[in-house]
Amino acid sequence: MFPLRDDNPTISKSITTFLIIAVTAGVWIFVQGLGFEPSLSSSVCRFGLIPGELLGRLPAGFSIRLSRETSCAFDGQPHWVTLISSMFMHGGWFHIIGNLWFLAVFGDNVEDAMGKFRFIVFYLLCGVAAAGLQIITDPSSAVPMVGASGAISGVMGAYVVLYPRSPVHMLIFLGFFIDRIIVPAYFMLGYWFVIQILGALPSLGQSGGVAFFAHVGGFIAGMILIFIFKDRQRVEMHRQLLEDRWRYR
Repeated sequence: MFPLRDDNPTISKSITTFLIIAVTAGVWIFVQGLGFEPSLSSSVCRFGLIPGELLGRLPAGFSIRLSRETSCAFDGQPHWVTLISSMFMHGGWFHIIGNLWFLAVFGDNVEDAMGKFRFIVFYLLCGVAAAGLQIITDPSSAVPMVGASGAISGVMGAYVVLYPRSPVHMLIFLGFFIDRIIVPAYFMLGYWFVIQILGALPSLGQSGGVAFFAHVGGFIAGMILIFIFKDRQRVEMHRQLLEDRWRYR
């Protein structure tokens, strides 16, 4: 299942959500060279989060080859800035397009519930929490972690708490058959979360591939942090807007 859009209006323009999208896209273009080598591997090496390096488990001089042209050599020092920089790096076109699409669908309404300044702090904290859980599962890994999916998972976790019954338009793929359906947010996001857990368990202690535990960690963090970051007045205004919209349909 793939979300197309939701039927969930906002009370104000979603500035921060689309600023994050713009910055992430800009990084993909100007830092990662649109995914072409050697810019892609070089950026992943420099700005990706490497658990073993962050926790001091990789000795200075240790290296890992990312491509024919690029190897990551470790200096034995933790680079804490990568907890943030890794959220704006991606490994390929499908990776960045999928992440930014999910953020565009669900981010505006979560931002609407807390305001633009709180939202950026919330987003970054979810990303850090997501990375933290992934690091715990494989603390000696030398493979760089990149992607906004942990932070975006937090946005999705917050969304399901705030708007569980909001209608989400979905594409479903059944072999060669493609259809469009509308489901409540709790069904779509609940299904997505279960898939992440099922993907995470076999990957426990393994390096590389999809960081399923980051998705799980970000989602849970979002569900918890939304109670701290939400603006009750804005949430009430939003619920009233939803009621008015459906009343006059």
